[in-house]
Amino acid sequence: MGYRVAVVGATGNVGREMLAILAEREFPLDDIAAVASSRSQGRMIDFGDTDRELKCQSIEHFDFSGWDIALFAAGSGPAKEHAPRAAAAGCVVIDNSSLYRMEPDVPLIVPEVNPQALGRMKRNIIANPNCSTAQMMVALKPLHDAATIKRVVVSTYQSVSGAGKEAMDELFTQTRAIFVGDPKESEVFTKQIAFNVIPHIDKFMDDGSTKEEWKMVSETHKILDPDIEVTATCVRVPVFVGHSEALNVEFEKPLSVEQAHKILREAPGCMLVDKRENGGYVTPVECVGEYATYISRVRKDPTVKHGLNLWCVSDNLRKGAALNAVQIAELLGRERLQKG
Repeated sequence: MGYRVAVVGATGNVGREMLAILAEREFPLDDIAAVASSRSQGRMIDFGDTDRELKCQSIEHFDFSGWDIALFAAGSGPAKEHAPRAAAAGCVVIDNSSLYRMEPDVPLIVPEVNPQALGRMKRNIIANPNCSTAQMMVALKPLHDAATIKRVVVSTYQSVSGAGKEAMDELFTQTRAIFVGDPKESEVFTKQIAFNVIPHIDKFMDDGSTKEEWKMVSETHKILDPDIEVTATCVRVPVFVGHSEALNVEFEKPLSVEQAHKILREAPGCMLVDKRENGGYVTPVECVGEYATYISRVRKDPTVKHGLNLWCVSDNLRKGAALNAVQIAELLGRERLQKG
């Protein structure tokens, strides 16, 4: 038995990735629709690496009646206008924007971490977490189960693809301009991104943190545990795809490096690559196109009683967005089968 699935925002980075992952994972489909703004209406879009092409339909006129699942990757504006319309038509919305994440009656789900939250869905809307939060949750959940996390200090190294296609284009054009001596212009980012890092993602808040940093704190509390203290510094780096994070984790109970290794090797969604030698760790280049959240550089933190440091890398367009949404759709399918 298959599903009728609409991908909203199909022309963007995440939307295209959603289509690719649906095809790769052979998601059981009776029908698939590519949906975007009216500007893209009629445009042909590849359905992953298959020979099939989809004609893009306008979100303004798309009728969600009879569709089972809508994967939204179109931003908060279209999600605000069209997600409730889809949900009212009986279509379950899995939204990648930040709009519904902190709504109490909208589950915020990382399938490897809190699949039980699916039972709290009341509005036919499920939220996909922030890309930097999603990979951190996959890495922390099994360790939290083993030794109870008290505090997390995270510094992120986030690729430009998290800011969209225009951001990727800006990194490319600035890099080329530097090599050929042309003027460097910044339109997407507040400062030059080529050969630079920018400690500023999203808007500044009253306490001096950015909204991206606030998301990591609040989403961790909703997904994993409200008692975990979290502090974050989020940085944009000149990498096209792949977010990296340096995590300092303090536990209530002792947890050795060897125990952490064993736990992470067996944890769903995790791939441990941790050799204390040149190249014995994973960088963003190696994670692109992969499903896993990679963990490296696991080591003792001697400054606290029970602490570990680790390095976490993932393809932000996949686990941070498209893959997580498709995994939620797969979770919905399993729930439907169990209910008969």
